[in-house]
Amino acid sequence: MSAVATVGSLVGVAIVLFAGIGLLRFRTPYARIHAAGKASPVAFLVIAVTVAGEVGWVGVGRLALASVALVITLPVAVHLLFRAVHAVAPEFDPPTDEIVNRS
Repeated sequence: MSAVATVGSLVGVAIVLFAGIGLLRFRTPYARIHAAGKASPVAFLVIAVTVAGEVGWVGVGRLALASVALVITLPVAVHLLFRAVHAVAPEFDPPTDEIVNRS
């Protein structure tokens, strides 16, 4: 593995490590979901870009497909998790509920 791929992999692992620390340290489910939801696509994209030179054209195509699928589906999944927490655990909600006040 080249030095660029190694450094990129280590940066991606560091991002995931910081997200794991955030999952343990943050108090509310909203903050925990936010930490996990932001870190996973960023870490994957960093690793995919830096490792792309090592895997050949077929590997680059698969990484690109996985990246597009992750970037498209993860925001929807995180949003649904936020809505589920809002429905099940209202004690963590902010004082004003903007979801209920919509017309």
